[in-house]
Amino acid sequence: MNEPTPEPAHIPDPSDFAPFSRRVLSGKVALVAGATRGAGRAIARDLARAGAYVHCTGRLTSERPSDYGRSETIEGTASLIAGDGGLAEAHVCDHLQPAQISHVLDRIEAGHGRLDILVNDIGGEAYVDWGTPFWETELDTEMRLFRAGLLTHLHTAHTALPLLTRNPGGLHIEITDGTATYNANHYRQSIFLDLTKTAVSRLAFGLGHELEKAAATAVAVTPGWLRSEMMLDHFGTTEDNWMRDAFDETRTGPPRDFAISETPHLLGRSVVALAADPDRHRFNSTTQDTHGLAVHYGFNDLDGSRPDSWRFITALENDPAADPREFR
Repeated sequence: MNEPTPEPAHIPDPSDFAPFSRRVLSGKVALVAGATRGAGRAIARDLARAGAYVHCTGRLTSERPSDYGRSETIEGTASLIAGDGGLAEAHVCDHLQPAQISHVLDRIEAGHGRLDILVNDIGGEAYVDWGTPFWETELDTEMRLFRAGLLTHLHTAHTALPLLTRNPGGLHIEITDGTATYNANHYRQSIFLDLTKTAVSRLAFGLGHELEKAAATAVAVTPGWLRSEMMLDHFGTTEDNWMRDAFDETRTGPPRDFAISETPHLLGRSVVALAADPDRHRFNSTTQDTHGLAVHYGFNDLDGSRPDSWRFITALENDPAADPREFR
């Protein structure tokens, strides 16, 4: 018997989150590296909604389109922030080029004389060659993930931290994929993805130790199954219909497990909550997940839920019929 189709969840006003209405980050300056789309775009928008002046970087512009078929641009992110009533600047920047990062930091220093929040969100998952054994992959092609997902983070941190540490209380956030516990016990289906994402978490761990001397904090944060624009397009669904489509047995996609997915704004709200917390140093050197931070700080995703993706994924190992709706 087919299960009843869930009704679409009511989507409240995205500004319905206390730190936004209180503008708790007014006067703060943030840099979001990799803010063109998905998680980075949501993080940039949510930091701006909370009052921060956000510098957004990315490679993709209307003149330089995506090499994997995406239409989003870094100027588009700044335009959305302006439409939200926030303050932002867009910078075209390839974070594999330290000179370009230095130019952005020079602009930030000239304009503000400070940097309070740095978010390293550049990913590279679009370059994964799923299902191909490591020794059969094209090394130069697959190294794009490693370079985009890790080397950019090293370049950005090395260039930006002198300004971030100029004043006490700086916050450095690494966006990764997978909790420390999950990644310690599970192979991530690709040598390059596995190495890159575990290394990003380890980068936050190491930077936390070094930033301690500068009264600053480093944290890695992982989303669950991110319901980004690219993921919605991949499965041929929309933000209005994703839950219904996940349980529609007449469709080939999205899979049923997509019902555990979360919007990029759950990650954006996680970043805002950390940035607004005067006691955030308790998380220094750790890897946190969006569900745990949502519980700790008392916020929800846009539909009012708190998806617990990593607990659901683990539960599937013992019960393939586990219902994702019971983990929201």
